[in-house]
Amino acid sequence: MNLPTPRTLLRINPKGLYAKSLGATVSFGAKAWAGVISPANLAFSMPRLKPGMRRSRADNQGLPPTLGRIGSLEVRLARTAGDVKRAQKLRYKVFYEEMSATPDTISLISGRDRDAFDPICDHLLVIDHDAPLSPTGKPKIVGTYRLLRQAVAERHGGFYTASEFDIAPLLAAHPGRRFLELGRSCVLAPYRNKRTVELLWHGIWTYVLHHGIDVMFGCASLEGTEPSRLALPLSFLHHNASAAGEWGVKALPERHVAMDRLAKGAVDLKLALHALPPLLKGYVRIGAMIGDGAVVDHQFGTTDVLVILPVEKINPRYIGHFGEGAERHAA
Repeated sequence: MNLPTPRTLLRINPKGLYAKSLGATVSFGAKAWAGVISPANLAFSMPRLKPGMRRSRADNQGLPPTLGRIGSLEVRLARTAGDVKRAQKLRYKVFYEEMSATPDTISLISGRDRDAFDPICDHLLVIDHDAPLSPTGKPKIVGTYRLLRQAVAERHGGFYTASEFDIAPLLAAHPGRRFLELGRSCVLAPYRNKRTVELLWHGIWTYVLHHGIDVMFGCASLEGTEPSRLALPLSFLHHNASAAGEWGVKALPERHVAMDRLAKGAVDLKLALHALPPLLKGYVRIGAMIGDGAVVDHQFGTTDVLVILPVEKINPRYIGHFGEGAERHAA
């Protein structure tokens, strides 16, 4: 399927994209892009997976082999273990070689960013068919997003986001809704532009429709580990986009960092919006809410907030930007 000429989805800054985990960090610029989703400290709440456990590929029956295409770029799900390994190599290149994240011994030796969640997740890939083939003769992967559905997470120990935020009350408050965690998102430097990001979002939206997802969520990151220096964007999010009531979520007590560092009247809205990472700003613009409290992630040099995006709250004016034709792939 060919997509129409892309339009601005989230007004992404073309200088760069990096997302740890929407369970992502998105930063912009040579060494400072900060945004929506991230590999956190895995010492917290790691799922207990049985050896060799994998998510069933049958879950995605009915989805087309190609979820979308713009020119030479194709978006699709990983089909093989080799696809996942190549996505992990891309994540390593971005997170550890370009950014300031600190790899563990296994990642350092393998040259891949990987954790216990990878085997149970779906991995969305953007592939450039015009780029030189990889050393293995495969088309080049230039972008990736990791997707973890609630039904899968519950069978295998929970969500990655639970390492930073107490999401149990949120899930309990919506027993009839289907949640999707977005994470481990990154794009190769030369491809950090509107076209690639829109293609990723087209793939996500097709996936959301196919699986009947009601809520997307994940950890968004701001560059830096000193909350006092992030007082303006944190305070803006607290006063203008806080999740409340049935959508309320708090950072884990032992990791909670207050976000209301400035009084509402002291927040310069124009400066605050400018200080927000473009991807995080885009999520708020289309209807996302932010949890209570931030979490400092020293491993990745970021301060994380929780983004919650119910599908029903997405501003209708942006739905078309996810890519025409996605509805045709819904189950």
